[in-house]
Amino acid sequence: MRDYISIGSTPTGEDCAQIGSEDYYEQTRKEQRAFINQLKRVLGEPPCGAHLASKTFDHDFGTYHEVVCYFDEGNEEARDYAFKLEGEAPEYWDELARKELEEAGYVWRKPAKTTQ
Repeated sequence: MRDYISIGSTPTGEDCAQIGSEDYYEQTRKEQRAFINQLKRVLGEPPCGAHLASKTFDHDFGTYHEVVCYFDEGNEEARDYAFKLEGEAPEYWDELARKELEEAGYVWRKPAKTTQ
């Protein structure tokens, strides 16, 4: 059976695009692409039975998007990877993610913090 764990839209210590802003969809897509790439760099590629993707959720204020890890519940390696992402996701953008966002024309809400 397939399940998923929500990881977030950006690293927890960073600002993210806000639902209702006119550029929300464009900005959140850039954030999530960079976040998925950073997660793979920091915590490894998903094993067979797991994959990272953007998922749409409904909210009182509109539709929002988050990075999730889909995984096969019967696959211990895939399940462990999903829980590792949930518990060990980076708190801030790394230099490569910042560069990716800047090259994509990302609009910074406030200066990003970085890790080495």
